[in-house]
Parts: sequence; C-alpha cells; structure tokens
Amino acid sequence: MSSTPHDDLDHTLVYPEPPAHPNWRGRGTAKPRPLTPVQQEHNRELLALALRKPRTSAA
Repeated sequence: MSSTPHDDLDHTLVYPEPPAHPNWRGRGTAKPRPLTPVQQEHNRELLALALRKPRTSAA
C-alpha cells in the first residue's frame, strides 16, 4: 500500500487548540459552598429515583 501525504498527517495538529474558558483559570475566586444537609438529601432522593427508573432508548 502506498503512503500519501494525507496518511502522514497528524490530526492533533490540524486545528489549533482553542483558548481555555475563563472559568477554568484559578484566579483565587471563592470556593464553592458545601451543600446543606437538605440539599444532600434532595440529591440522594433524585439519584435513588433515577436508579429505579428503567432506561428508555433514544429514538
């Protein structure tokens, strides 16, 4: 099989990497607040409900 210039192309270098989103930079911003016990319980209930439901197939 013959090699063409297209076969030798490194696809990771085809397009430049976009700049990082501003939220990814750590500028000493405040840390997120911890969840309250009420929020934690609510999340547990939602997770339990999601785990009980049968999965539906995407059309």
